[in-house]
Amino acid sequence: MTKVYAGDRTIDGIVVTVDGRPLDDRAGQRRYSRNGFEWSYEGPEPSQLAFALLADHLGDADRAAALQERFMRAVVANFQNEWEMRSADIDRALEALR
Repeated sequence: MTKVYAGDRTIDGIVVTVDGRPLDDRAGQRRYSRNGFEWSYEGPEPSQLAFALLADHLGDADRAAALQERFMRAVVANFQNEWEMRSADIDRALEALR
């Protein structure tokens, strides 16, 4: 099943969704940041976003944790103010990281 992940910086703050619903930050599984999600740079908040995206997409928190730093640096740190990724985009990004 294809999922659509999207992020936006709004007047009310950061919004990240999966299929139109808020993306769980997965901080109960791994906490990289106490400040939620961010992107467009390398750091704790983009790490939390990378982990949450991968954990949701892969359904495996341990595998997501193993891949999050490379995914954060290659993908999340390069997001624009608004971004959208589909499941296939994440698969392609992970393949490129191998």
